[in-house]
Amino acid sequence: MPLPDLIEITPLTGPVRAEITVPGSKSITNRALVLAALADGAVTLEGALWSEDTQVMVNCLRRLGFDASVAPDPNEFCNRTISVQGRGGEIPRAGAADAPLELFVGNAGTAARFLAALVCLGRGVYRLSGVPRMHERPQAALFSALRELGYRVEAENENDKLPALIFGRRNRGNETLTEESQRLLTSSPTEMRKARVSIEASSQFASALLLCAERGGWQIEVVGENAEESPYVWMTTKMIKVFPKRGGNFQIEPDASSGSYFWGAGWLLGTCEFASFMKEMVQNSDPGTQRTVATDFAKRGRSNIRVASWPESEWQKDADFTIFATSPVRSLAAEISRTRDLADSIMTAIAIAPFASSEVRFTDLGRLRLQECERVVALRTELTRCGAKVIETGDTLEVFPSRLHGAEIETYNDHRMAMCFAVLGLKVPGIKLRNPSCVKKTFPNFFQKLAAAPPHGLGVEIRDGHTGRRLTHEELFAD
Repeated sequence: MPLPDLIEITPLTGPVRAEITVPGSKSITNRALVLAALADGAVTLEGALWSEDTQVMVNCLRRLGFDASVAPDPNEFCNRTISVQGRGGEIPRAGAADAPLELFVGNAGTAARFLAALVCLGRGVYRLSGVPRMHERPQAALFSALRELGYRVEAENENDKLPALIFGRRNRGNETLTEESQRLLTSSPTEMRKARVSIEASSQFASALLLCAERGGWQIEVVGENAEESPYVWMTTKMIKVFPKRGGNFQIEPDASSGSYFWGAGWLLGTCEFASFMKEMVQNSDPGTQRTVATDFAKRGRSNIRVASWPESEWQKDADFTIFATSPVRSLAAEISRTRDLADSIMTAIAIAPFASSEVRFTDLGRLRLQECERVVALRTELTRCGAKVIETGDTLEVFPSRLHGAEIETYNDHRMAMCFAVLGLKVPGIKLRNPSCVKKTFPNFFQKLAAAPPHGLGVEIRDGHTGRRLTHEELFAD
């Protein structure tokens, strides 16, 4: 049976000791899939996330002609071992101007941006489209950079958003394309092409170009606020350096953003013993030292709720969530920045912030407005619906200590909204979530993890929001 369209989270009333495994990182998986397709030989990705976003990427690679096999992962139900036969920069299939090769990207921002750059290496014409929300999300900076590199990009609605036609390189020696199609394609470069790309609207623009730069003969300059410190651009450059370009195996880390919900649950439920940990944190104010202490804390397992195999590579900015969710006195940092401190997991911190001992300012949230939904407004609206005092000023949310009550939460078809408020429901009675199946985007078995008996889950009762019937394990999978 499918997950109902409305579910209710039943608060936990006692302590829980659990060690949760979370699926692989979406960001790392989709980057690795592109790099594997560009490799000289077969690459096997171990621990790869298998969710809506990564399935979209695999399906699109197969439509482009890449051989990609998928096998179960014995350690995590929502992971897979994915093997991709790299083609050394060649894109096997292409379409023509009058019959472009269609690629549907759903609402997967990584797929939309990474594939837009990848198909420029192909020798034909491609059409990228997605769901209506994806057609609203920005693409202009990426399209501008691709045009600067010499490629033809045509947005169908003349707004530099999807749907769009992208024209790759000329198909020399192949007469399957019409003369008109050949004329529209980009001539093969005789020297390095250069382009600048802004990451103001999304760092995925830069990552898309950097992933394909070596094969494309592109020199990419990344500009915009904190361009050199952008955590996702940094992730991309580090992955490019260590990826097995001639074939081999590559291990995907667990997703730190997904892990934040369980660290947040530990903080919210007060089930952690942090006295000695906090003493170490106070004594070491340097952020790098704090990160080391937090990682060591996670490995030693002094939390009653912890996440297995917490990432240590420092590729994922959200691995720093432990720094902000480790206090025995309900204190968070007075100010937490989306660009400086956390990435997507800042939404988890915002959702649990009404239980902090003092107000918390969440700053630099502008990019959240351009993602799966308008997340700044969505967070403010739904927290307010639960009785929280939240003030929105520019791209800042200030959340005050509040006494919360139950409410029916609109998730806006946004996986992170659903998971953030599910965590809140572990403490607040009466939290109901509309369209909970949206978690399939990155974490299809999230509700199963909440409901599974400890130590592999939290033992949460999750009920049908209409009838009150307790849902079975099988019914909690978001398919």
